Amino acid sequence: MIAEQQLNPYEQGQVLLLYKPVGWTSFQLVNKIKWQLLHQYHIKKIKIGHAGTLDPLADGLMIVCTGRYTKRIEEFQAHEKEYTGAFTLGATTPCFDMEQPVDSYYETTHIIPEKIYEVAASFIGEQMQKPPVFSAVKIDGKRAYNYARHNEAVEMKLKRIVISEFEITTIAMPVVSFRIVCSKGTYIRSIAHDFGEKLNSGAYLSRLTRTKIGRFCVENATHIEDFKV
Repeated sequence: MIAEQQLNPYEQGQVLLLYKPVGWTSFQLVNKIKWQLLHQYHIKKIKIGHAGTLDPLADGLMIVCTGRYTKRIEEFQAHEKEYTGAFTLGATTPCFDMEQPVDSYYETTHIIPEKIYEVAASFIGEQMQKPPVFSAVKIDGKRAYNYARHNEAVEMKLKRIVISEFEITTIAMPVVSFRIVCSKGTYIRSIAHDFGEKLNSGAYLSRLTRTKIGRFCVENATHIEDFKV
């Protein structure tokens, strides 16, 4: 009981809803919180982790667990995620988003709104998805992006995902905005790439925001710059 009383609230366990802005890595966000906790409570270490990475160019909700609540990370990771964002049609990039420059351009004059809605509907349900080669998927103990950055060919294994909702919110060619609800492990960048192929064109992810993780909403999240212990 005495040892229990000596633990600060974050060692006992907290679930934090945080907003990650564009430009931050998920590691930087977690590290900022960890640094604050170590200095505030004058401790040498604390357990801390997040329930799902967001790419640096994406923003939105992140769930961070501390102390004993780090045991709940897998629980939160298993929840469905909701994203909003945009695809830019008529071009592709090696990483399927804007982190790298366009490598190919494609025709878009044949793309009509009806076809865009039709293609979006075709993604609904269970399917096998190939992750981007520029991703953190491990292959023989190394991250896939490490192979890609050295132009080493690797085979990306298909992974089972489920897309339960795919709504096209606006079309302002060549930009198509969307809302997607999907299972754990879904790469929206891969959806962007495949979306372009299904339109007999190209596409890359030009904007992404994670709005929900299970019942948790980004509207209830604290901006990482405003977080204080």
